[in-house]
Amino acid sequence: MPDPTLPDVQMNLVRPKEPVIGRLVGSESCMKGRSASFVRHVDIDVSGTPLEGNFRAGQAFGVVPPGCTAQGKPHSVRLYSIASPSWGEDGEGKVLSTTVKRVIDERDTDDAQVHDLFLGVCSNWLCDIALDAEVPVTGPSGKRFLLPERPNDHNYVFVATGTGIAPFRGMVKELLEHPDGPCTSQIHLALGVPYGTDLMYDDLFTTLAQSHDNFHYHTAISRPETGKRRYVDRVIVESEAITALLANERTLLYICGLKGMEDGIYRHLLEQGIVDQYLNWPDDIPREPSNVSERKVRAGARCMVEVY
Repeated sequence: MPDPTLPDVQMNLVRPKEPVIGRLVGSESCMKGRSASFVRHVDIDVSGTPLEGNFRAGQAFGVVPPGCTAQGKPHSVRLYSIASPSWGEDGEGKVLSTTVKRVIDERDTDDAQVHDLFLGVCSNWLCDIALDAEVPVTGPSGKRFLLPERPNDHNYVFVATGTGIAPFRGMVKELLEHPDGPCTSQIHLALGVPYGTDLMYDDLFTTLAQSHDNFHYHTAISRPETGKRRYVDRVIVESEAITALLANERTLLYICGLKGMEDGIYRHLLEQGIVDQYLNWPDDIPREPSNVSERKVRAGARCMVEVY
């Protein structure tokens, strides 16, 4: 099989220094249950702006929160993965969505007298605002973390941790709910989270797996109340079906989430003798499992990676 052909996409139609105004039209929790984390699915109407009809599943858009930093400078743009299919939440490309986790943590400092909370400026603002509030938006950005132009030519293995699930919500919906009919290829989605209540869009993926024989939904809980810890790379390693699918020349691998999650998957590709199908491994780096995190080992044409 040739390398996948990715679609041409619009880029940076709206620059961070001159954002346009969208409006919040939806905001709801997308968690499976009550959790120490707070994650919301947010819908933003971008009709009448350059973003209308010009974004794709897998791209990102920017949000510029109001106010200024402690130094008196305007807040910088924050990027969020688009969680809707390319036709938007409304079917006409006017409403895009994203997955927003509130950033709430103790301030990291060596000063023993400082132990107050750090609150993420943009994430908490986006989760706080009421419906119909104005949202300064920019973008879109990203031209590689995309579905191919001919979806049925490929199989798919999607691997996510946490809010890395956002682009896969849009991609899975695009593959299975397309107006021209669902994709008939094999699709596996693996999601790793700390607790079972942290699972995002669980009802959606469970329902899609029940109604589409070619879609398979896997979860990995790293801090379960009972039982053994399981990380998302183990889903790939322990699944004979996924391993066999990765050996197929039609398969594309997508990875999104916390940096380091890819290492276990790369080691598995190396052990299975299929690493060259997905990675560009320089000749001067020994092909040993310990070297998979070497910065010079990069994703190839059939492997799309977004880690942070």
